[in-house]
Amino acid sequence: MEVKMAIVPGTPNDDNREYLPEAIRNSDMVVNENGNNSMVYPERLKEYTDSLADGIPDTWYEYVPSSYDGTRKVPLVLSMHGGLMTGWGQAIYSSWTLVADREGFIVVFPNAHERRIWTLEVEKKTFEVLGAPSPSGFYMHTPPEKPEDNHDLNFILALINRMSHKYNIDESRIFMQGMSMGEIMTNQFARYHGQWLAGQAGSAGVTWPEVIFDEQGDVINRAGPLPVWQSRVEHESLPLHEDETEAFVKRNRDYWKQINGCQQLPEIKIVGEDNFAFYKGEHADFVFRDVKNRDHGQTFDDAEVVWDYLFSGIRRGENGEIMNFEPLSPRRGDAYGIALAEGSSNAYVNNRLVKMSGPARKHQKLKYHGLSGDAIVRGEYFLVPVSFIGELFEATYLPADGGLSSELVLKDGRRLQFARGSIGCVVDNRVHSMYCEAVFGNGELYLPIEWICKMLFNNHVTCFEDVLYITDHDAELSLNMALLIRDEILT
Repeated sequence: MEVKMAIVPGTPNDDNREYLPEAIRNSDMVVNENGNNSMVYPERLKEYTDSLADGIPDTWYEYVPSSYDGTRKVPLVLSMHGGLMTGWGQAIYSSWTLVADREGFIVVFPNAHERRIWTLEVEKKTFEVLGAPSPSGFYMHTPPEKPEDNHDLNFILALINRMSHKYNIDESRIFMQGMSMGEIMTNQFARYHGQWLAGQAGSAGVTWPEVIFDEQGDVINRAGPLPVWQSRVEHESLPLHEDETEAFVKRNRDYWKQINGCQQLPEIKIVGEDNFAFYKGEHADFVFRDVKNRDHGQTFDDAEVVWDYLFSGIRRGENGEIMNFEPLSPRRGDAYGIALAEGSSNAYVNNRLVKMSGPARKHQKLKYHGLSGDAIVRGEYFLVPVSFIGELFEATYLPADGGLSSELVLKDGRRLQFARGSIGCVVDNRVHSMYCEAVFGNGELYLPIEWICKMLFNNHVTCFEDVLYITDHDAELSLNMALLIRDEILT
């Protein structure tokens, strides 16, 4: 029987602006830190300290749901905190304990060994700047030459072993997830010891390309393919690489696409501020998520979507192979979704590529101010060939006057008529104004597709710079998804 989840009411402390207020521990305080809403400190979260690796004591936090009785094997999730945080901090700034209650798995939140900073392979430029103490106390550890000498990696391996002996763990379903520096740590563990995991996920922790690609551009990886989830945020800016953030995000995506053999176009799904790209891989699948209007960190529901879309549907087989079964939320794109990019003759329609007779273009509707002749832009809209609109909606296309005017007869019998230079159109013998005028080019009319889709079909339209997405539900196209659509799908 499914356990009912419940969020415990807390006492807000909006005046507390500390990075991770120690007063939260074992209290009902809740805070909003950098957009990361905390939850009340979980009653069942237990702290442990022991020497598991290299004779060095480490601390971690275990969350065992009330449904666990040891009679059946359960999955294990390790969730890694961000820089300058703690395991218990990751527990209260995520929803892993709530999902664990409902699904019956065990979650472990380890502490980084030194100064709340994970020991990571770091690019030279970053280490030169962050390798010395800063006023905030943040500085990178000197990375060991060999991963075998990395205590944090050894600790996590030993922790997995400890949990497997302490609890009845399903060793085919061990997962790891991290936030910020915790994602970088998760990715590092997956590159060297990914064979211990059935899948990994992370949010807002982009690994330096210098670490994951060699000088020849080949991937650096010891463990092989692994189902991977990457959550990104629209308002991300990487320290020391502010102007390269978008390129770094793409390189991190390319890394796992290459390892997992993701050759096909992804299926796109945009729901509200969540932008998903689901890739099928020859060896393992890959999920890219971008969150609209979000700053650095993780959304409170990140654990929920990671579990529902990915972790709930994967395991390791007896021979170590990746096995997929139906997750709680199917990894499928929008059944109705149209993506366009300015200058591209390709359109992405219901998760397949369609060729238009000419490229989409953005057109400015102008108002000429008085008698001075000055032009004021009153709107900018995407124009597409009328023939494509006919194909899109299975309408009969009837050009006239050498293409200078045309009619579309829709499946429901509605008749639309357009003419070059006119902002007006006729719909079932009634006059309507469009967003902008019809433009002639390449032998046919170009029409504002946003007006067609919104006014005639009640669609939702969202745009980010030179990329447009149309669907039948609420959707907000984000920065990184717009770049993915433009550069990987519509080029």
